[in-house]
Amino acid sequence: MDKFSDQKSAVQYLHPPIEPFDRRMMDVGDGHEIYVEQSGQPDGLPVVVLHGGPGGGCSPAMRRYFDPNVYRIILFDQRGCGRSRPHASVEANTTWHLVADIERIREALMIDKWIVFGGSWGATLALIYAQTHPDRARHLVLRGVFTMTQAELDWFYGGGAGRFWPETWERFQELVPEDERGDMIAAYNRRLFSGDRPQEIRFAKAWSAWENALATVQSNGAGGDSPPDYARAFARLENHYFINGGFLEYDGQIIDQVDKIAHIPGTIVQGRYDMICPPAAAYALAERWPKASLRMIPVAGHALSEPGISAELVKVMTRLAREG
Repeated sequence: MDKFSDQKSAVQYLHPPIEPFDRRMMDVGDGHEIYVEQSGQPDGLPVVVLHGGPGGGCSPAMRRYFDPNVYRIILFDQRGCGRSRPHASVEANTTWHLVADIERIREALMIDKWIVFGGSWGATLALIYAQTHPDRARHLVLRGVFTMTQAELDWFYGGGAGRFWPETWERFQELVPEDERGDMIAAYNRRLFSGDRPQEIRFAKAWSAWENALATVQSNGAGGDSPPDYARAFARLENHYFINGGFLEYDGQIIDQVDKIAHIPGTIVQGRYDMICPPAAAYALAERWPKASLRMIPVAGHALSEPGISAELVKVMTRLAREG
């Protein structure tokens, strides 16, 4: 989850804009090439940033959570989105492909261990990556935790969040015949992958608008109008992952296997009023993870751009920079 939302309100807390010193397209096999960039200090403390969605893509603003005089900042667009190619493709595009891609990047950049920084789906991916490669993460920094359980998907796509936003939920539902509304993920899947591009874009925009409308605590319920190509990649990739349960072996796997990362320090920054990924998942994760610290932000929703969330993340990264 996590369509990267309006960043303006968070700017005051961020480091100044910077440009990458390295941009490259990396061939990861299966017909995919992914965009990878590095900024900050070439010999600095490495941090890899995992964007949300799946399908959200990385943004220049994401570089600004890290002191560029200290950090070597690695961003990349996951398969099928952003500048990675082929665009909006779900072929050979699973959680395990992405975990392998992260390792390819680490090896190509000759990094031994790095800080893994991710929000929403990026937090999901960070946790799965660390559980798969527990000797490669020196610290996990997670925001808006999503553990890819059926309960979390039911909350957001089964009417839970809709009880708080009934008019916005109705806009999301109204494109779908009533007899299909019992499974909105499946109903949208049939239309996002119909092969009828105008229909795919219409449903992709509705899918994106539903999520974006609930991203911030100050939202008025208007989800905006995402550019067609962005919306199509975002919606298709999210839906593909969600209808397949994140390609995990079983429901609840991430928290059930938290013992694999028990030795890794973690910091969780969670909006108290996160309507997309409610705080229960972050709390459950922190309860099971001995070295995790949970920072609940009092007046904040889901988005990275929430001022309190941005301020806390910058503070966390400043502390980790001091600790080296």
